[in-house]
Amino acid sequence: MSNLNWDDDTPEPGTGEKASAQAAGKPGDELDLADFHGMARLIERMHRRYLDVVRVGLSKQGVEDIGPVQALMVMLIGGDELSVRDLMERGYYLGSNASYSLKILVDAGYINRAANQRDRRTARLQLTDKGRELWEGLRRMEQAQAEALVRNETEVRDLKASYRTLRRLDRLWGDMIRYSCLDFD
Repeated sequence: MSNLNWDDDTPEPGTGEKASAQAAGKPGDELDLADFHGMARLIERMHRRYLDVVRVGLSKQGVEDIGPVQALMVMLIGGDELSVRDLMERGYYLGSNASYSLKILVDAGYINRAANQRDRRTARLQLTDKGRELWEGLRRMEQAQAEALVRNETEVRDLKASYRTLRRLDRLWGDMIRYSCLDFD
C-alpha cells in the first residue's frame, strides 16, 4: 500500500519523527518505493482521465469530428507553425498514430499541412481558423481547470514543485532509455 497522502489535514509522508531520523542518512533512505510505483501508475491514469476531460470539453463545444488525442495535437500546434517531427517530439507520438491523427485533423479542416518551401520532403503544420477557434476553447477550458486547482500561493508553489518533480522524472526516464543506463546493480 502506498504512503501517498491525499488528505489536506494530515501531514505529508516523511514529515514526522521518523523523517527527522532519516534526514541524517542519504536522500533515498526515506523513499518509499510504493510511493514511486504509485506515482508512475498515477501518471498513466491521469493521462487517461485528462483525455476524458478533453472529450467532455469537446462535446461542450459541439466538436464531434475529432477525438481528444487530436485535440491535444491542436493544443500543441497552437499559434505556431511546426514540422511534423516537432509535433511528434512535443507530444511523444508514435509515427503511425501521429500520421493517422494528422489526417483526421486535415480532413476535418482544423490544420493546414503544406510542404516546406525549402525541403519539400517535410510538411509544415498550422491551425486553420476552425483550428484556432477550437484551440481558444480548449485554452479557456484549461484556464478554468487551473483556477479550480490552484486557489492560493501555497497551491501555486505545490503545483510548481509537482511540475519540477515530473520534469525530473521525465528527464531521468529519457536518459535511462537514451544512454542505456538501466543497470540496476
